[in-house]
Amino acid sequence: MKRYDNPPISSWSQLCERPQMDFETLRGKVMDIMQEVKRGGDAALLDFGKRFDRVELSSLRVTEEEFTEAALQVSDSLKEAIDVSIRNVELFHSRQRKEETTVETMPGVVCWRKSTAIQRVGLYIPGGTAPLFSTLVMLGVPAKVAGCPTIVLCTPPNQMGKVHPAILYTARRLGLTEVFKIGGSQAIAAMTFGTESVPAVDKLFGPGNQWVTMAKVLAQQSGVAIDMPAGPSEVLVVADKSANPAFVAADLLSQAEHGADSQVVLVTESPSLIDATFLEIEKQLERLPRRTIAQQCLENSVAISFDDLGIALDFSNQYAPEHLILSLADSRKWAQKVLNAGSVFMGHFTPESVGDYASGTNHTLPTAGAARAYSGVSLDSFLKWITFQELTQEGLGSLGPHVETMAQAEELMAHAEAVSVRLRSLNPS
Repeated sequence: MKRYDNPPISSWSQLCERPQMDFETLRGKVMDIMQEVKRGGDAALLDFGKRFDRVELSSLRVTEEEFTEAALQVSDSLKEAIDVSIRNVELFHSRQRKEETTVETMPGVVCWRKSTAIQRVGLYIPGGTAPLFSTLVMLGVPAKVAGCPTIVLCTPPNQMGKVHPAILYTARRLGLTEVFKIGGSQAIAAMTFGTESVPAVDKLFGPGNQWVTMAKVLAQQSGVAIDMPAGPSEVLVVADKSANPAFVAADLLSQAEHGADSQVVLVTESPSLIDATFLEIEKQLERLPRRTIAQQCLENSVAISFDDLGIALDFSNQYAPEHLILSLADSRKWAQKVLNAGSVFMGHFTPESVGDYASGTNHTLPTAGAARAYSGVSLDSFLKWITFQELTQEGLGSLGPHVETMAQAEELMAHAEAVSVRLRSLNPS
């Protein structure tokens, strides 16, 4: 990790830069894949499975026998852990339902909103070096709570043509039936355009590599919504002198092992904590199976000391981290200064891992500074709001003349006439 002491504000923008993904190189290749799927349907998907996943499939859909086989391969302890995660995520997200009230903006003018579930949602769950069944919990649970009628799941198979058993167990536990063995940008294409087997969806959710991310960008251009802009995972830890260096090191490494293009940041008032944390990182790295990946991430990561914790929080707000850990003696006090973050983990005994798996909050969060404007996935991500208004004759009589005036000022005379014709019918003379 690179180290900085009291960097001036003028340098913060550069320090907040993330490792860049070369999207332009990918754009043409991903576009070609998506067009092939659009034209060729299932046949194109099966061909891409052979080319990219090195697997020959006769069918894309996961069978009932495969669900049954997967359940037998998942240990009872993992089943229990998944069940706890589902319960907590369901409880937290179900409490996000809003009760809307009817508002009479003036006599005879009534307005209200109604939420409706997005009818068809597509979930993409990576299944390679890290089969993210936890992400299926984070996306599948709120989709079910929202009441989305069609939930499509795509996830890549291994070279034996099998989906990771924990992913299939979680899918069955959530009651998902539209589950397909498709990976990469071709999966996004399948859910964007639809094929003989895979239903087209209205909104796409889920993380992935650069190919998947680019495919989601292109899906937007075809009229399919996506959850949020996404990039590699990241964490920023704000720590004071009370922080345990072993805890801080573990938190940094928990994100560093995600990928070489991830980024971790330590910001503290204590230069000696940086020294102690660096020593702990070296010790803990030796025990990590993914230490090579973590080491590559650390090369793109930074540790920064400031003389004042308030300045440390100012830097954090400019960085706008996906995950923010407040490893502070008085984390509740300092949490009031947080303006930009995907999800916040407070105190010395709240590792970011709990949010990744089972505390109840959602781990699908904005990255690369998008937390300045975007929220993480929530129940609202699976809902859309429709506004309604109803006017009585009295209401139109009061409001109509103002609408006529505004429409005429914009030179939209048909807008004005839509009001005027009604007003004349109320006062024929």
